[in-house]
Amino acid sequence: MKKLPEQVKRLAAVFVIFLSSVLLIRAYAVPAALKDTDIHRRTAVERETARRPVYAGYTACRDCHDDVFTSRKKGYHRNLSCETCHGPGQKHADDPEATKPIVPRERSFCPVCHTYDPSRPTGFPQVNPSTHNPLKPCITCHNPHNPEPPEAPHECSACHGEIAGMKGLSSHALLDCTVCHTTPEGHKLTPRAVMPSKPEDREFCGRCHRKGAEEKDAPKVDLATHGEKYLCWQCHYPHLPEGMK
Repeated sequence: MKKLPEQVKRLAAVFVIFLSSVLLIRAYAVPAALKDTDIHRRTAVERETARRPVYAGYTACRDCHDDVFTSRKKGYHRNLSCETCHGPGQKHADDPEATKPIVPRERSFCPVCHTYDPSRPTGFPQVNPSTHNPLKPCITCHNPHNPEPPEAPHECSACHGEIAGMKGLSSHALLDCTVCHTTPEGHKLTPRAVMPSKPEDREFCGRCHRKGAEEKDAPKVDLATHGEKYLCWQCHYPHLPEGMK
């Protein structure tokens, strides 16, 4: 039987000494309070309950501002806590006259959620803060507790900025969105509940693109053989038709 190398014996001895030292320190040098989980749990509860709360919760707001609470409950901000916009409200709840809640008037506050971002859901209200009523506080025009716009957007790009930018680079740049989409009035206020229409047959695109169509600059195809049974927009992205061949 081969003997263990001297280096292995020395390493093993060092490990045994180290482990013994740790166990001895834990057993005799560490105070019991640092090893007792019950003490840890009890002191943690005492420490946290001793802290003065800074958030009052929506029920405290509702007790005094029931009219605002009712209005907000029916609006687009119904899932936002009051303190999301007004800041911690416990001091205000304790003494309403001495401490007033924050009223966000700075231009940068609302754009945290409403600056255009293509990753946000379709229909989520988004603006370019540099061009949308620049320098004015958002609450000048919008009631934050029930933030319906004073009037519906006049252009589709107000909500569909990415699509508008893409279409602006395509051969469909000069076509109004309403040429291809019928847009109910309800879509402007509840876009995800009331959707615009889409072309439902091949003849729609054929008005410009079939052989013999009067539109001179549009590419022409034989609808009888081109694309078989598929709708045109199933192969060609209509906002940038050059992008799919």
